[in-house]
Amino acid sequence: MPLPKAPAKPADIVDLEEHRASSRKPAAQKKPQGVQASAPSKPAAQSPALLRAVEQPALFEELSLPAVEPSRSRGLRTPRAEREDRQPVSNVATLGGAKRATQHADSGRATRRGTGPAKLFVLDTNVLLHDPTSVFRFEEHDIYLPMMTLEELDNNKKGMSEVARNARSVSRMLDQLVEGFAEPMEKGIPLSKLGNKDATGKLFFQTQATANALPATLPVGKADNQILGVVRALSEMHSGREVVLVSKDINMRVKARALNLSAEDYFNDKVLEDRDMLYSGVFALPADFWDKHSKGMESWQHGGATFYRVTGPSVASMLVNQFVFHETTDGIGQSLYAQVTEISGKTAVLRTVKDYTHAKHAVWGVTARNREQNFALNLLMNPEVDFVTLLGQAGTGKTLITLAAALAQCLDKRLYSEIIMTRATVPVGEDIGFLPGTEEEKMAPWMGAVEDNLEVLLGSPSGSGHGGEWGKQATSDLIKSKIKIKSMNFMRGRTFQQKFLIIDEAQNLTPKQMKTLITRAGPGTKVVCMGNIAQIDTPYLTEGSSGLTFVVDRFKGWPHSGHVTLARGERSRLADFAADAL
Repeated sequence: MPLPKAPAKPADIVDLEEHRASSRKPAAQKKPQGVQASAPSKPAAQSPALLRAVEQPALFEELSLPAVEPSRSRGLRTPRAEREDRQPVSNVATLGGAKRATQHADSGRATRRGTGPAKLFVLDTNVLLHDPTSVFRFEEHDIYLPMMTLEELDNNKKGMSEVARNARSVSRMLDQLVEGFAEPMEKGIPLSKLGNKDATGKLFFQTQATANALPATLPVGKADNQILGVVRALSEMHSGREVVLVSKDINMRVKARALNLSAEDYFNDKVLEDRDMLYSGVFALPADFWDKHSKGMESWQHGGATFYRVTGPSVASMLVNQFVFHETTDGIGQSLYAQVTEISGKTAVLRTVKDYTHAKHAVWGVTARNREQNFALNLLMNPEVDFVTLLGQAGTGKTLITLAAALAQCLDKRLYSEIIMTRATVPVGEDIGFLPGTEEEKMAPWMGAVEDNLEVLLGSPSGSGHGGEWGKQATSDLIKSKIKIKSMNFMRGRTFQQKFLIIDEAQNLTPKQMKTLITRAGPGTKVVCMGNIAQIDTPYLTEGSSGLTFVVDRFKGWPHSGHVTLARGERSRLADFAADAL
């Protein structure tokens, strides 16, 4: 139904209760799409009764259209693992912007642009501390910030932690939105004011106290309960639109649903919903590949490798630097193990990989034990590939083959001046407390995997030499002098030139931390990220929002990067069985 026209004088203001009743009439009088309601202008002089009628309870009525019954979409986003720690520890950078598939708290949004009333999202403090730009990630919907959320932001702004930095960032952003806004705050501030064109909704602040609408069993003084009280009051106040609480706190969402209030997690930081959707870097060619792609195929040899230019339907599923394989099971013909070097439309160029499973191609005495390790060594030993990511469960050989490739190129080929290793210092159990010594001595307990793998490499023919124990000790000292163990806390502002940078346990890093480390790379530097996304120990990080998942998804298809998911464990039969059974 048409909404009332904007009043020209005080006498033209319609009765609020009559307008609310009319807005809930049957859908036969439904307002056409795209019609915008004009806001009533405030008269010069109003009676106290009239002032009460146009206070905040009517603020969103001017935006309300006939109610649309929301329906959940099939793609409900349910994270596979959530942390119960209330306090987030770091900022997760914006992943993909608004042009990517929307992954915000409105996980099963039923309304689209211009097809129904915009929802009103009430943000909990931990969402803002988790992602300072979260207010711009809800597209056409409106954002409401309770006063308690602002109070908690103020309480968290002091200090040098990531949480404090995020709190200050949110405060500065809110100040920029408020600055120069001449209209009453109750009308809402356009979120597009700072140039975020995809955020077409408005930002509302709590400007008046709300009556306690919660059960008497909930303590009134607790911050969570005060925010829940605001959500309950808004739900009663704006019955024609959906009011949703957005919180990273599981208990907060459980209490909201127990009170019959809508509550959702914040999903904008997730790259993917299921780890099985993550890019593996390896593509198994179909059995009829040669039948469908041999027409017009070209082949040639260059630099010891064979190249194939093929055209067919499977090319659409390939990416640059992805590994493809076709294994014969009947013993007829020859298996193909190749890497995609070029894609042009429906045509791809495949180059056969170097066989590192053979002893003559051993890297620092290490040979590949399976197909995925062979693919990984092709990436690690290729100087044209600047960024490599390796995923795999415990015992798949990630650290061993990476160290072997790093030593071979640093000491033998002298492509890099030294090896730098770092990792996220997140303990599995209780923290052991203060560690004495220098930076490298403090990091030594976290780098036990390096020592273990160096012992294996020093026992190989390339590492031990023929000098006996004295020669072995001298070789060990030389190798350790080329390996520098650095803490992530001192990485900002540095530039590494001609270095082989290894980031271990990268699954415990946030996308922002990952960006900080990768951007340290200068000319001639190679960066290798390793990790197992099934072993995440950082609170508020999941398989879908880990920094390692983030870079795997963002770098796929770049000509100077490569990724391999190592599938088979090679540590021992005990470790392999434990990884599968436990």
